[in-house]
Amino acid sequence: MPYEFKIVRRVEFIETDMAGIVHYSNFFRYMEFAETAFIRSLGFSIWTQETDPPVGWPRVHAECDFTSPLRFEDEVEIHLLVAGKSARSLSYAFRLRKLNAQPPIEVGRGLVTVVCVTQVNGKLAATPLPKSIGDQIEVAPKELLAA
Repeated sequence: MPYEFKIVRRVEFIETDMAGIVHYSNFFRYMEFAETAFIRSLGFSIWTQETDPPVGWPRVHAECDFTSPLRFEDEVEIHLLVAGKSARSLSYAFRLRKLNAQPPIEVGRGLVTVVCVTQVNGKLAATPLPKSIGDQIEVAPKELLAA
């Protein structure tokens, strides 16, 4: 069962600020990019109609610590680890590495918690993870999360 996912993307010019470095807010976009790709790799979407009821995954917590800047054209690897799983939520730990540095260096770490929701009378309401999704996801081993 999956508990980790890696994806690589290149920093776009539009993601940089006047100093030529990636604006901090884009680190959150990179983490969401990896989360979306992870869920797609399981055969679903972050707003899936394939389950009954259809579900989405709004964020209830997000944090990121930055250790080194990224710049235009840098290649960044976003490593997602499932850090927690409950009946209605998932937590993801992220490690971001600049791959074109020699050697590659970690540039940030993040944590995002999402809650499984569905629409009830036009409003979002927490709901248990669909079995078809929950059965495919497990929490990463502690030693991997601690690294």
